[in-house]
Amino acid sequence: MNRQWMEFTENIKRLYKKDFVALHEPTFNGHEVNYVTDCINTGWVSSVGSYVTRFEEGLADFVGVKRAVAVVNGTAALHIALKIVGVEANDEVLIPSLTFIATANAVSYLQAIPHFVEVDEKTLGINTIKLESYLREIAELHQGDLYNKQTKRRIKALVPMHTFGHPCMMDELVAICDKFKLVLVEDAAESLGSYYKGKHTGTFGKVSAMSFNGNKIITTGGGGAILTDDEKLADYAKHLTTTAKVPHRWEFVHDEIGFNYRMPNINAALGCAQLEKLPKFIEQKRDLAKFYQKVIMNIEGVELLKEPAYAQSNYWLQTIMLDERYKRDELLDFLNENGVMSRPIWKPMHELEMFTECPKMDLTVTERLEQSIINITSTPVGVK
Repeated sequence: MNRQWMEFTENIKRLYKKDFVALHEPTFNGHEVNYVTDCINTGWVSSVGSYVTRFEEGLADFVGVKRAVAVVNGTAALHIALKIVGVEANDEVLIPSLTFIATANAVSYLQAIPHFVEVDEKTLGINTIKLESYLREIAELHQGDLYNKQTKRRIKALVPMHTFGHPCMMDELVAICDKFKLVLVEDAAESLGSYYKGKHTGTFGKVSAMSFNGNKIITTGGGGAILTDDEKLADYAKHLTTTAKVPHRWEFVHDEIGFNYRMPNINAALGCAQLEKLPKFIEQKRDLAKFYQKVIMNIEGVELLKEPAYAQSNYWLQTIMLDERYKRDELLDFLNENGVMSRPIWKPMHELEMFTECPKMDLTVTERLEQSIINITSTPVGVK
């Protein structure tokens, strides 16, 4: 690698004042210790406690939805979100192939079939033009449901994923769902603090799912949430994730197969403290994107993935895109060996062994992007 890339790594290490900089570390500089200690001192550490309610209410208020149901992780959130909107065994669910494995796994947990669709090379979200053309070709409406003419299966839902916090083209996706009678379920795992035309992501579909894993913009250790404006769906989600136990002072009666998915109070205590710092984290991440733009502007053949013109992104993971002169893995080796932890984007879902037989549209862009995308250090930090 040339001198410019060595300067790139040195600039990052100077910014973070470290000889080795992790990809994304949690930042605990608020009331986390106090709130967690309170859980321990009072004994309320499991799935019942005031911090769970407080976190749910604070999250719902920040995003702008009526209800948030806190669960153990983002995968569980998406699993339940799909279940409560009626995804059933043998249904097909449209998802991008360029996504984290959780999106495809959540579909599979319901014995439904992931149906992989193409992304846009500028936003990394679902390519709406190609998707609509594809559905016109391979699907047909019958008695209010969309069916795949090739497989004869119902296509029930569409799950856009806001990749690295950059919002998808939601107006177009909502229109597609209306036209083809699909349920819209947003995978907003990465986009807390991101807005599409001034409206927070995760508020366009019937339900959405968020993640608070250790590397997310805020963390509860492990954790996720189901978001919705539908009170009945929220109540059902809470019931299902509490093992479907019928409320009673002492009896254990469960009225259907449920899931032990509720977020523990001690994790929610972390989340409450993190929510208090969220505006600052977003500000720092957006400043970090400006820093990277200046650092890489003179390096040929590379560009920073920027927020779309219609959106405001949280820049959860800073992302660089390489042109054909680069071999992705050679640059990854260089960056990691020189103290800047970096990683490639996920292997496309349709290339994983368990999903190779799933239906898919032409995924040429997805396959090309896999070889050109690198995530770089993204921990919130004071740049100014």
